[in-house]
Amino acid sequence: MSEPSVIAAWHRLVEHGDLAALHDLLAEDAVFHSPVVHTPQRGRALVERYLAAAFTVLVNPSFHYVREVVGERDAVLEFAVELDGLQVNGVDMLHWNDDGRIVDFKVMVRPLKAINLVHQKMAAMLAAATSG
Repeated sequence: MSEPSVIAAWHRLVEHGDLAALHDLLAEDAVFHSPVVHTPQRGRALVERYLAAAFTVLVNPSFHYVREVVGERDAVLEFAVELDGLQVNGVDMLHWNDDGRIVDFKVMVRPLKAINLVHQKMAAMLAAATSG
């Protein structure tokens, strides 16, 4: 089975750090579920902001996907990364529509120390983005 174009586009975005491509990959009504924010973040602009901050915090040379489970319109991508000497493990859960645009993006992270570290770094990124 070949990889869906949405997943291929996501991998290109991550590999090349092409956050500009994120806009076209997201549906207008996209929803983001953060591992540290209780309420879902709704709408393309807000989802872009959260994913850009997450990308900046999580994607470094040690970031890599270790396993993927991909269906017709859903995927679970398990990742591993080292942040500040801490081994972080998590999953990106994506669901896309018939137009090949992501409508739901959920991130889960473990262990608890990693969640706390990601929360701290994401808060700083988002605060900088809204003040700058």
